[in-house]
Amino acid sequence: MNTKIVKRVVLATAAVLALGAGGAYLYLDATSDTKRPGSEACTDVIPADGNRADGEAICTTIDALTAAWGRGDADAYGRQFTAGATYTTYIGSHYEGRSDITEGHRALFEDFLKGSKLSATYLDLRFLGKDAAILTGRGDDYTGGKPKATELSKVQTYTLVRDTDGVWRIAAFHNTQRQNVMERFSFLYSPATAPKAEK
Repeated sequence: MNTKIVKRVVLATAAVLALGAGGAYLYLDATSDTKRPGSEACTDVIPADGNRADGEAICTTIDALTAAWGRGDADAYGRQFTAGATYTTYIGSHYEGRSDITEGHRALFEDFLKGSKLSATYLDLRFLGKDAAILTGRGDDYTGGKPKATELSKVQTYTLVRDTDGVWRIAAFHNTQRQNVMERFSFLYSPATAPKAEK
């Protein structure tokens, strides 16, 4: 077979495969919105059988955290965490202690995240006894227009405790980047992997 023809066939095959892969990616991306984006009000996820006052106090802590971020106030942001808190970002940076969290965010607010705000929705609040709770939600930082609930790209977990002064503070925070195309692919390939709320 002519070498020129072989090269053309190989190139044409590669082009068809690339277009197919690109089309598949675009399809998965376009159909990957979450079915449960969460509630925009933290107080909406306070459990009916939970302590309402504690739930509202937890939401106040989260509201203060969001407001501090919006002002670029690292000190106020850090005060929402316990002295020994841990903080894991979606890129894998792991901060240990309020001081580490505060100073890391001071640098972020002066550089990468300068002028940004936080947007969040809330999925669930569970109390683990009377002095500990887990709050899960979706969130993102943004500049310009606020993203829609379905556009929030991170899943976030806050572990909160009633601190020694009685104030609810964050003892651990974990931020996970949602890989929407991979998630959609896995749900299509193996539907049983989808969480109940996404079926």
